[in-house]
Amino acid sequence: MSTSKLLEHRDISLKDVADLPWPGMTIPGSFAFSPDDRWLTFLGSQDQTLNRHLVGFDTQTGEEVSLVRGDEHGVSEANVNLEEALRRERRRQRATGVTRYEWAKHGSKILIPMEGGLYVYDQAVSSSHLIVEASDKPILDARFSPNAEWIAFVQEAEIFVAAIDGGEPRRLTFGARESGKSHGLAEYIAQEEMNRMRGYWWSPDSTQIAFTVVDETHIPVYRITHQGMDTVGEGAQEDHRYPFAGKANARVGLGVVDLGGGEPVWIDLGEDEDFYLARVGWLPDGRIWAQIENREQTSLDLRAFNPATGASQLLLQEQSDIWINLHDMFYPLKMERLDGGRYLWASERSGYLHLYLLDEQGEVIRQITGGPWIVDGVYGVDEQSETVFFTANRASPLESHLYAVSLNGGDIRQITTEPGSHSVVLDHANKRFVEVHHSLDQPPKMTLRSLADFSILFSVHEQLDPRIEELNLESPEAISFENRSGVELHGLIYRPPARFGDGPYPTVVSVYGGPHAQSVVNSWWPTTNMRAQYLAGIGFLVFVLDNRGTARRGLDFEGALRNRMGTVEVEDQVDGVSWLVDRGLAQRDRVGIYGWSYGGYMACMGLAKAPQVFKAAVAGAPVTNWDGYDTHYTERYMGTPEGNPEGYRDGSVMAHVDQIQGSLMIIHGLIDENVHFRHTARLINALIAADKSYDLLLFPDARHGPRKKADRLYMEERIRDFFLQNL
Repeated sequence: MSTSKLLEHRDISLKDVADLPWPGMTIPGSFAFSPDDRWLTFLGSQDQTLNRHLVGFDTQTGEEVSLVRGDEHGVSEANVNLEEALRRERRRQRATGVTRYEWAKHGSKILIPMEGGLYVYDQAVSSSHLIVEASDKPILDARFSPNAEWIAFVQEAEIFVAAIDGGEPRRLTFGARESGKSHGLAEYIAQEEMNRMRGYWWSPDSTQIAFTVVDETHIPVYRITHQGMDTVGEGAQEDHRYPFAGKANARVGLGVVDLGGGEPVWIDLGEDEDFYLARVGWLPDGRIWAQIENREQTSLDLRAFNPATGASQLLLQEQSDIWINLHDMFYPLKMERLDGGRYLWASERSGYLHLYLLDEQGEVIRQITGGPWIVDGVYGVDEQSETVFFTANRASPLESHLYAVSLNGGDIRQITTEPGSHSVVLDHANKRFVEVHHSLDQPPKMTLRSLADFSILFSVHEQLDPRIEELNLESPEAISFENRSGVELHGLIYRPPARFGDGPYPTVVSVYGGPHAQSVVNSWWPTTNMRAQYLAGIGFLVFVLDNRGTARRGLDFEGALRNRMGTVEVEDQVDGVSWLVDRGLAQRDRVGIYGWSYGGYMACMGLAKAPQVFKAAVAGAPVTNWDGYDTHYTERYMGTPEGNPEGYRDGSVMAHVDQIQGSLMIIHGLIDENVHFRHTARLINALIAADKSYDLLLFPDARHGPRKKADRLYMEERIRDFFLQNL
């Protein structure tokens, strides 16, 4: 970029930090191909905002057309009901307008939930009609039947179906509300920790629905009061059945009901009632399959069930000395000529997540992929050519690329080649794919490409964000080093502008640090991290490090924190700061740390366990004692409080409060139903008892993160002022 052009740039403001989405991140999402692969549809923004519209892209002509506008009866923060608001929290969803749609498996119809009810848009005639009208009873999780003749949905904890050619909806399940249960809805743990948002599944022939029955009546109520409301009464409080670590979980059953109604058939899920129903689906032969995980998360059974009798058959079993990481890479194969192979499955039995071909008894026919890298996801299986298309970090632990490999094993072909992160959706014929590519120095770009030769067929929705050039965003510098144990760690450095000299600089560590997440990646996300960019712009060096325990490095790397959260993660962050100090980048006595959720926990633990390193910490929505977090997440990594009392005690922030010497700011939303404000309240009690000062920033109407723009701007101002005053 020329020097003359630089004169037109402006400094990043706190308004830029508070504005969402950040520059370059108005990326279209929810890509899907029509059943005939003629149309590529997606949810996109036309004005660089969070408001999404349903857009169609003609794959033959390259023409882009607006199908359904999101500002016409779309979802907004103001009109969303409580049930859907909580589901949006589980999805970390901030987009408004059209937020979900589904193509029918055949034909030209698209199901779109809107404020007014359930609509079906017919692409063939470019018109939509209302199928189910909205009422004061929220309509949840609507889905087409495979034959596209019906739409199922959940209302008042029961399953209903409605014919798309008209008529009143028909109720299929009964008795849930009366017994305090729910039918067809995923429980909190399934949504928040297991990535299972669904609670019912259509049979392939559209004649039956498998569904969950969830009983949480034995779990004590955890009440959250809306202290910021102007009035009291209805809506001023929420009652949640929250499963705390070591305590009771929801009891989940599985039933099957005919489309015509009648009594359900109940599936035999085994004698043990304390388990997790992780995944459910239907096999091509009409049987139901389910993944059942034990409470300890060290064993997982994949079972098939007869929907007429409920009888089960074990297909395979996974076991781990560390823990089982759930995934969505189970593919029943329809063809019989693959050496008797019937299932494509992913397993971490080698220490890295890889693909295997299994027979009907769950025996390995062959390992398809292998090596010190992981498969991220399977995006297509072409049984005619016996080819699997998958994404993985084979080229670099910081990248994701699309690959192809034969079901018979052999050489792996890398399809995407440009450095960075690639996310893809394949068409039904496995001939083309839409790719979203971005890197530290490349904002996201979307193209339609050929799977045969990777040639670009069309550029899709290329809409440049003027803020990228206006703000002159500088990519962070990627670095690597070995920690005290000789393990290679990866980090990112945001340097202050040249006017602040060559260093050393006052330094702020931006941390998440927990499992199932990776912050240091070759993607646009770090470059558009506006808080880091802003802090660098006012003279701080900002440092991001993926410590041991974070994702996509294999089970040994991730499992380093097993039963001892708050130990190796803090050690690695300290080693990262030492690396910066040794190179003259960080001022030893002017280092701060900030993070949210697990990152908030890390900020607290850094300040308390390494006071010689960290002088100031901003902890957003911190977990302060793991006995106050949920079962599935916490017990996977820490076991139960009864089984690992020392780990829970040492992993509590409160156990180390007396060591705090620096300054602490705690930020929390009062209606956070994920990390309850109780975590902060317990920490405050410990701080008072230890005579430690602290700053407290509360948002009465916020859940796990502030959604209101005014709240976000206010928060960023306070964070800036805190670091300026204390570093």
